[in-house]
Amino acid sequence: MFKFLALRARSIREEGNIKEIAITHHVKEGHEKADPSQFELLKVLGQGSFGKVFLVKKISGSDARQLYAMKVLKKATLKVRDRVRTKMERDILVEVNHPFIVKLHYAFQTEGKLYLILDFLRGGDLFTRLSKEVMFTEDDVKFYLAELALALDHLHSLGIIYRDLKPENILLDEEGHIKLTDFGLSKESIDHEKKAYSFCGTVEYMAPEVVNRRGHTQSADWWSFGVLMFEMLTGTLPFQGKDRKETMTMILKAKLGMPQFLSPEAQSLLRMLFKRNPANRLGAGPDGVEEIKRHPFFSKIDWNKLYRREIHPPFKPATGRPEDTFYFDPEFTAKTPKDSPGIPPSANAHQLFRGFSFVAIASDDESQSMQTVGVHSIVQQLHRNSIQFTDGYEVKEDIGVGSYSICKRCIHKASNMEYAVKIIDKSKRDPTEEIEILLRYGQHPNIITLKDVYDDGKYVYVVTELMKGGELLDKILRQKFFSEREASAVLFTITKTVEYLHAQGVVHRDLKPSNILYVDESGNPESIRICDFGFAKQLRAENGLLMTPCYTANFVAPEVLKRQGYDAACDIWSLGVLLYTMLTGYTPFANGPDDTPEEILARIGSGKFSLSGGYWNTVSDTAKDLVSKMLHVDPHQRLTAAQVLSHPWIVHCDQLPQYQLNRQDAPHLVKASRYLFIFFCLAIITLKRRIKNLKTYM
Repeated sequence: MFKFLALRARSIREEGNIKEIAITHHVKEGHEKADPSQFELLKVLGQGSFGKVFLVKKISGSDARQLYAMKVLKKATLKVRDRVRTKMERDILVEVNHPFIVKLHYAFQTEGKLYLILDFLRGGDLFTRLSKEVMFTEDDVKFYLAELALALDHLHSLGIIYRDLKPENILLDEEGHIKLTDFGLSKESIDHEKKAYSFCGTVEYMAPEVVNRRGHTQSADWWSFGVLMFEMLTGTLPFQGKDRKETMTMILKAKLGMPQFLSPEAQSLLRMLFKRNPANRLGAGPDGVEEIKRHPFFSKIDWNKLYRREIHPPFKPATGRPEDTFYFDPEFTAKTPKDSPGIPPSANAHQLFRGFSFVAIASDDESQSMQTVGVHSIVQQLHRNSIQFTDGYEVKEDIGVGSYSICKRCIHKASNMEYAVKIIDKSKRDPTEEIEILLRYGQHPNIITLKDVYDDGKYVYVVTELMKGGELLDKILRQKFFSEREASAVLFTITKTVEYLHAQGVVHRDLKPSNILYVDESGNPESIRICDFGFAKQLRAENGLLMTPCYTANFVAPEVLKRQGYDAACDIWSLGVLLYTMLTGYTPFANGPDDTPEEILARIGSGKFSLSGGYWNTVSDTAKDLVSKMLHVDPHQRLTAAQVLSHPWIVHCDQLPQYQLNRQDAPHLVKASRYLFIFFCLAIITLKRRIKNLKTYM
């Protein structure tokens, strides 16, 4: 049933001569030979002297609406060497099929141009991340190197030397896994000793045997592997002189300066990779990559799980809709995508590219999984918008005011749809973390959805869906009838969302009533949204603890007050306060609007609150048990989100009382407690003096 169209020809450069071997034909049913008319140009991703790389969308065939990266090269501008390299890249990409190597889907040519249709990887390249973070943790490096080792081993098993290993050629997909790309300098070994002799690659990453041109094997890739490891761990290159010549001399002769802050295992691996005699280099022996996999540096890596992509990457790129290009150079993405006609090349150039066309074999799983791309948001490219916020939106009344921002209702002029816009003063707060979290996780049904982002230099405009149903507690406390069963359903929805965030390494840190809202007037738990991620943080410390306390009085965990490191248990504390308030109509630590910040903080720090008498007489024992465990003063003994969800009060929701809770009819007490945060900020300097004797964990 399958026909596969692949016109394959392998060009090999031997002493400057080009040799072609036989072309084979296969046709795969359901696929057709591609041409430029089948692809819609969306954006420019990159540009060089030989051509461009576009983001494109397939507009016909079984993979219609699928996004790809289209590499377009002009034949006339390619020198003979570059023509060979382009043909070699195409041939190698046809041959390889690996989870950590970019996939070639189509290859075709016109009279003047060559086209390679590749995976579009939204996460950008590893160099972009490295340039932002300077250097990575050893755990990050282990992950990237382990995936890279498997990719290199696959190439080596096919007799291919990669020869151009550097951060720019390692791309990240939307989940954070690597994909090795750019095979223009790769080489299939051609002499009887399986050596290549070309002087190519980026000089800082070259192995000594490449520099001295005495012939190199696949072992050269393991030297470059070591250079990449050193750079990721330290933020610097191991051998870099003031010019190309000095750099080459250092590679051949200089002693490696080993940073002592690296672990013994990391130092050991680097020393074994930086062997100037390629025969002594780790990975060059008969066991190949197995030597590297057995090294203690990778002792915690489960290689089978890694290959199956079952290990979570340490970094997930912030991506919104499928065609967003946040991690690509705005110098290119701001350009209008245009594929200009190519000048016809010489006749011998056309002969060289016989057999260039190719259609990839798609597995059954891939064929079945191809779906139309849904556009869930209209996120613009941050910091590089060509239009102003007011060009697209009409600003209406204020919705809320915060310390660093103001929230207003707005109307999208083109669609007449209502949204909310959070206007953040960049001089007071960096909104990058908040925007990244919304980009990554805003598609969750109970997290506010990001629609647009604008940056005018002074302010950032974050456009989200409008919460027409108002604040959670306002709605609940105004209900004349509210039962434990309803409270359980509400807490389940919120905690389930928090559990999702915690599993992604995100803590909200400001789960106060005003940040939990309804998207509509239905009052259904499904319409609840967690909003305002201004204080949210993505966990990165090795011990899992956060080091930057933020405060919202009355919903703050006691360990925050003592300026200790704190983790996701803070969010559970805040949810415990929320549950307490839903059940009784008042908060556990604020007795009235006249309470001072000092009084509230003292009560929070003591961890003492009442679960008996008064309004608690009508509350079930299982509800009281859950409240007490969520508000435990010791974060290590406090329930996790998963444990809250498995508590009987949540699991057996259908067995809970349906009669009306006897709550205090005083929602002003809850509202007043929110505004105490303002006074708390003013009093913080005084309070700092009182906790000087406490040991800080920073």
